Amino acid sequence: MGNLRAAILGCGYVGQAVAQLWQHQGITVTATTTRPERLESLGTMADRALVLRGDDRAAVAELLAGQQVVLICVGAGRQANYEETYLNTAKTVVNALAQSPDLRQIIFTSTYSVYGNYGGAWVREDDPAQPATDNGKIMLETEQVLLSAATDQRRVCIFRLGGIYGPGRDLAKIYSRAAGTTRPGTGQEASNWIHLEDIVGAIDWAQRQGLSGLYNLVQDDIPTVRDLIDRVCQAHHLAPVQWDASQPSARPYHVRVSNQKLKAAGYTFRHPGFDNLP
Repeated sequence: MGNLRAAILGCGYVGQAVAQLWQHQGITVTATTTRPERLESLGTMADRALVLRGDDRAAVAELLAGQQVVLICVGAGRQANYEETYLNTAKTVVNALAQSPDLRQIIFTSTYSVYGNYGGAWVREDDPAQPATDNGKIMLETEQVLLSAATDQRRVCIFRLGGIYGPGRDLAKIYSRAAGTTRPGTGQEASNWIHLEDIVGAIDWAQRQGLSGLYNLVQDDIPTVRDLIDRVCQAHHLAPVQWDASQPSARPYHVRVSNQKLKAAGYTFRHPGFDNLP
């Protein structure tokens, strides 16, 4: 494994955790960021760190030229332009493939929100995606661009992630702003989450097994939003949240996401449910 070469496009919360694991395994890791101020810290967890924009065709082609695996886990902040961040990056990577003869796998972290609103029904990977937002439509198009690049020699694996939590991004922190407030709706929508350790674990599993295709990446425990917030507030002694059923819910999707396909492929979840919550 020592001579495997991998590039990680977008080294934020997920990317840097993968970089640390892969470097520890002896994989030669090149990590990219759009922010120059992050180069120094990335340099401690990757063999090479570069400032690179996903739509810079020449830079992406140069980056991918010697790689065997590329993980695309770019992140868009709340105000970010999804088309620039996700779709243009995917198109740039696909355009560079002709100059990347060694590349044998592309892994992309997408989101379960591409399924849209199924009224709380369970969905599997072969159920049609029907995104309810413009950003969801862009993510679905990004998936399709990448999947179109799959060949017999080059696998494309896409993970549809639940909400991300883990060290430094714990549920108490995520929901502390909601404590003591009144939220619109009844809170009965399904709440699909995934722990950072399982994102890293599944990405590493995909790389080792040469996985290809679509995989949902959410934990087993899928409470309602209301139930989860109640559990978090009780566990952390926060003021409870009230619900106003006379107001329409602010959530554009309601779906329960099945993780059976990934389990059937052999992956074992480390956090099937929420730790330390009643």
